[in-house]
Amino acid sequence: MQELFIEVEENVKLYVRDSGGKEDVLVFIPGFTFTSEVFQHQVNYFSSNYRVIIIDPRSHGKSTTTVHGNDYVTHGMDLHMVLQSLGLTNVHLVGWSFGCLTVWEYVKQFGSDHLKSTTFIDMPPKSLSVNENDWVEGNLDDMAHVYHASLRDEKGQKEFIKSYSENVMIQRNLTNSELDWIIGQSLLTPPHVAASLFASGLFSDYRTEAQQLSTEIPTLFIIAKHWSDVAKPYLKQLASKADIEILGGHMMFWEYPERFNALLKEFLA
Repeated sequence: MQELFIEVEENVKLYVRDSGGKEDVLVFIPGFTFTSEVFQHQVNYFSSNYRVIIIDPRSHGKSTTTVHGNDYVTHGMDLHMVLQSLGLTNVHLVGWSFGCLTVWEYVKQFGSDHLKSTTFIDMPPKSLSVNENDWVEGNLDDMAHVYHASLRDEKGQKEFIKSYSENVMIQRNLTNSELDWIIGQSLLTPPHVAASLFASGLFSDYRTEAQQLSTEIPTLFIIAKHWSDVAKPYLKQLASKADIEILGGHMMFWEYPERFNALLKEFLA
């Protein structure tokens, strides 16, 4: 894949890898503090039939780390700059976790005219709610604890990602090398940036955009099994025309790549 650094504003460049060569464009956006490396199994699988593009968001991975713009409003603008710089239209956008917020924010600002489909991997459009029947990231006390206790320094971030990986992201037991790799990907984003992104994500509300997309273009939600009993009825009411699939844990595309890729391939077709 060709490696690019695309300037989205002065002195801020995003690291982008582009397989090129195809008319149908498939863009993957990673989640909170993670990098494009998590989509290795999707790149290998889809590059034969799609122009696959993977992005390290601002302050993630090999992209510029900044002290400003570490929020999903800016990330939506950054995505627009990448698509515009590459001259991309008729794009299939795939967001994972907080990467879904980037997609929804892009649609909020720029609409869906240049999109062919959207896929959202395991992320509610509104992270917090006082309604106990809503699908959310977690209760307020737990999220506040993560923000204040876990994202204050690198040690806290490491412990949080380790626990989240072992209990939410992956269903099987990870090897030490696998766990070290996952944690290492996250720690490429500094704790002070992670805290800003966490707060931005928790206080986002993209229910309008989720509903809008389900009526405008083909839309797929792939949801982790552990909260499917809440997420599925919630999405059926909010985005009634969207497709919904249930698979694995939060990082199911990495743990179960063959099953995930088959679901996405069928949807794209």
